[in-house]
Amino acid sequence: MKKILGIILCLTGLNLMAQEFALRQLESSPRHHEWVDVKSGNRNVHCFVVYPENHSKATAVVVIHENRGLTDWVRSFADQLAKEGFLAIAPDLLSESAPGIKNTASFEGSDKATNAIYQLDPSQVTNDLNAVQMYIASDKSCNGKTAVIGFCWGGSQSFRLATNNNKIKAALVFYGSAPDKAEDVRHIAVPVYGFYGGNDERINSGIPAIETLMKQEKKKYEPRIYEGAGHAYMRMGDDPAGSPENKKARDESWSRLKSILAGL
Repeated sequence: MKKILGIILCLTGLNLMAQEFALRQLESSPRHHEWVDVKSGNRNVHCFVVYPENHSKATAVVVIHENRGLTDWVRSFADQLAKEGFLAIAPDLLSESAPGIKNTASFEGSDKATNAIYQLDPSQVTNDLNAVQMYIASDKSCNGKTAVIGFCWGGSQSFRLATNNNKIKAALVFYGSAPDKAEDVRHIAVPVYGFYGGNDERINSGIPAIETLMKQEKKKYEPRIYEGAGHAYMRMGDDPAGSPENKKARDESWSRLKSILAGL
């Protein structure tokens, strides 16, 4: 039941028409976009890369998509990161995930893409993200620092990556669930920053438990709840038709994440 609720919440207000604003933003961007294939085992992970218009090397950010795959909005978010001076890479974790599937665009509809997300082997997701992190860290325009940001399902994967990768400098978790085992938390070597909508008790109800675990294991965890905002407020607040509460939470979250990334 929790998984079903999570799918519904991540999909709230999201359809092809709702992402026209994101596509328009991408089409008008002056920044350099690239599609690259990153080798992960015997598969290729299709990734969207955006380069900032900087005069010096930049911190890289791995952007993990929601449970609908690599959408226009996620690509738009990567572009917005580059606008702020960061090198962004957004992997499509549905890449070559089944026979006949090249990437998210291979699915006939968003529901099928979402169903496929929850069939992914967690170890495959980790291996893919580690490969992507290594790839972008080796880019000549990267300053050697990488962080990870994820949304919804991707937020959970961002927190999980922190338990599996000691090369990243920070994990930013947007309304994603957290590890529930001390043995996993024990492996975290980087600060974790949580971003949560006030009207998202399904996710927020788990914050006290992970706060306790992180404190017990002497790990840095800084959650912040944005009152009045809902689940997926970063996407919904980006939409010109979004609510004032989601827009406010999005703007405040952007200020915070830029400060975090700049301080790495």
